[in-house]
Amino acid sequence: MIPKILVIDDEEHMCWALERAMKQEGYQVLTTTRGRTGLDLIREEAPSLIILDLKMPEMDGMEVLKKAKELNPKLPVVMLTAHGTIETAIEAMKIGATDYLAKPFDLDELKMVIRQNLVMSQLVSEVNFLRSELTKKYWKMIGESPALKEVLYLIEKVSSSNAAVLITGESGTGKEVAAVAIHKNSPRRDHPFVPVNCAALPENLLESELFGHEKGAFTGAVARKLGRFEMADRGTLFLDEITEMPLSMQVKLLRVLQEKSFERVGGNETLHVDVRIIAASNRDINSAIEKGLFREDLYYRLNVVHINLPPLRERKEDIPLLTSHFIEKLRPTYLVNGISNGAMKLLMKYHWPGNIRELQNVLERAAIISHSNEITVEDLPKEFQIGPAKPGADMVVGLPEGGISLEDLEKELIIKALEKSKGNQTRAAQLLGITRSALLYRIQKHGLS
Repeated sequence: MIPKILVIDDEEHMCWALERAMKQEGYQVLTTTRGRTGLDLIREEAPSLIILDLKMPEMDGMEVLKKAKELNPKLPVVMLTAHGTIETAIEAMKIGATDYLAKPFDLDELKMVIRQNLVMSQLVSEVNFLRSELTKKYWKMIGESPALKEVLYLIEKVSSSNAAVLITGESGTGKEVAAVAIHKNSPRRDHPFVPVNCAALPENLLESELFGHEKGAFTGAVARKLGRFEMADRGTLFLDEITEMPLSMQVKLLRVLQEKSFERVGGNETLHVDVRIIAASNRDINSAIEKGLFREDLYYRLNVVHINLPPLRERKEDIPLLTSHFIEKLRPTYLVNGISNGAMKLLMKYHWPGNIRELQNVLERAAIISHSNEITVEDLPKEFQIGPAKPGADMVVGLPEGGISLEDLEKELIIKALEKSKGNQTRAAQLLGITRSALLYRIQKHGLS
């Protein structure tokens, strides 16, 4: 949308000059010489920004400013006056003015101030929207299984404290959902929840993302940048995939956790912030420590409270509730409102190596291709519809005298299926009566290449 500027100034020539200048910048412009008319325009036209003169007859700028902020507290207001003093500037800023220029002012400076305020207003709107979406969609964990109830109990207990929390679990089990739930149930709920994916950024960018940088700190640093620690002040910083953080960065993070202070990259000023840390990993952290990939002292700093999220295959009784939740979200877009008993039985039988995220993706795919308002067996991927493999004349399972563990038996069956299919994983999965993704999960579990 093209930003809409409202000019309220009792001098007609000033309104004309500002209208002309703002239109040249590509803005829509409304003007009035009366404060009361300006308030009516705020109600009717919903401007993006106001340029407001301080000294006006009938209703002065301070009164207009107060009433404008009552109508829209987030509306940027730039005050103009030929009678500016420090006292009036401070008073206007306290009421809610975002900037203050004294007449005669430099037109280029005014244009820059307007651009900055519009950008900041847009960013604030986007952040508020994303927070509201995050709150609505992601912070409630769905299910009634004993495994999930234990997780919810821990979340309830830990939320009221400031203790660091380490969340572990396979990919797709909802680690960020759990982190948001802790934040939303904590006294920090009205302050930022700031996520960082440690695996998505190279070491040099990760340091800048976490701690910020000063202008000129490195090539391309054309301005000061606030880091995620500063953004999360009085709120929660969520460090996802913490075991992927380089060792050199682990040292710096440990120092921040110990001293509760840091410096921006290229800066000398020591900054202090009040941030709660929640970290998450889908890897075995103890194994990473043994291999020298993760610092043991950092682990103890992060692992004050440990929450392990169960995989979906260990809480299958939650699948119907999760399915209903996802179908409800899909309903407005794809017009589905239910799932057949046959399709639900297949969902309950499946191993779900991709956990809740895989369930959501499967349901969305089914909703897209469905020809009715109900997801049926035919709408599910083919691997869901393949029945269990039946033993034939060439398949004999022998049981050694000394017995065999189910784990070893499963491994042996996978090896035989891969040999029989000559390494074709799709065919091997069909022979075993499981999906290809389930086969890949078991191959990885048993360390097979």
